[in-house]
Amino acid sequence: MESSFNNLNIINTLLRWRVHLAVVLLIALVGGVIFSSSWVITPKFKSWVVVYPANISPYSKESETEQMFQILQASYVRDKVIEQFKLDEHYKISRNYEYYTTALLNEYRENVKISKTPGEAIRIEVFDKDPRIAKEMAEAILEAYNRKIKLLHEQKFGEVVALWKRAIKRKQIVIDSLEKNLHNLATEHGLIDYQSQSTEVVKGLLGTVEGGSTRVNRGEVEKLKLKIEEKGGALLLTLENLEQEAINLREITKEYDIAYSNYDRQFTYTNIIESPFQADKKSYPVRWLIVALTMFTSLLVALLVIGILENLKIRKAHK
Repeated sequence: MESSFNNLNIINTLLRWRVHLAVVLLIALVGGVIFSSSWVITPKFKSWVVVYPANISPYSKESETEQMFQILQASYVRDKVIEQFKLDEHYKISRNYEYYTTALLNEYRENVKISKTPGEAIRIEVFDKDPRIAKEMAEAILEAYNRKIKLLHEQKFGEVVALWKRAIKRKQIVIDSLEKNLHNLATEHGLIDYQSQSTEVVKGLLGTVEGGSTRVNRGEVEKLKLKIEEKGGALLLTLENLEQEAINLREITKEYDIAYSNYDRQFTYTNIIESPFQADKKSYPVRWLIVALTMFTSLLVALLVIGILENLKIRKAHK
């Protein structure tokens, strides 16, 4: 019975204040409509893109998605987009403003949202008063990301290319030196082919050359024999070293070619799942939500004030 009585009192109280409540709701309705209009809040359009990382290697224990998430939020990507679209002018932030950089970065963060999806993809949302710019900014963010990854790869593989290039240069110097030694042995000592020349010396000494021993120049045979005895070891060692260095150079050149292929590769580093588009309907503000919240908040405040007034009235009557 007491509960029913209290409910009746509440209903009666609301009925007594019904005109005031109606006026409050009407004012809240009008205020919400005005506040959410384009006169007060600049409408914004949204464009978004959903992508997966591609052709990248994660650092440490992070995943490819986490790496992509970090790079997309890096200053390189942000600064490229700000520069390309002259966002300070677009957002009407004066360079003479004391907190120019802070204001510009805050505006950028407010209009560019980067997040990970439950499927480990990356979602980039861009808000702007111009739907075309919102779409183009989303595309520009991906382009800046691709350029940044390419720069990182060029830096990484450029060091490897330079390493193998230096190795090739060192190996070529060694080979040139060995070839110079061979040239000296040929021109100064007449040693060209150890195996064939040794065979000819043996034939000459034994008198088994074609045509008989009367045609053998014993003096030249002896000279060649002495040169082979003196420099033959050097000739064999030089030829052996030259062959081994040529094999080494071939292997180093293969590594250089692989490194240069990685350095010069023309890859994209994203797989686009949803491409950005030019919106034909604004996404912000949501007028009905603003109006509803304004009316609901105004009603709560009005009820609180009514409750306080009624309570004071009851206390005054008791006194």
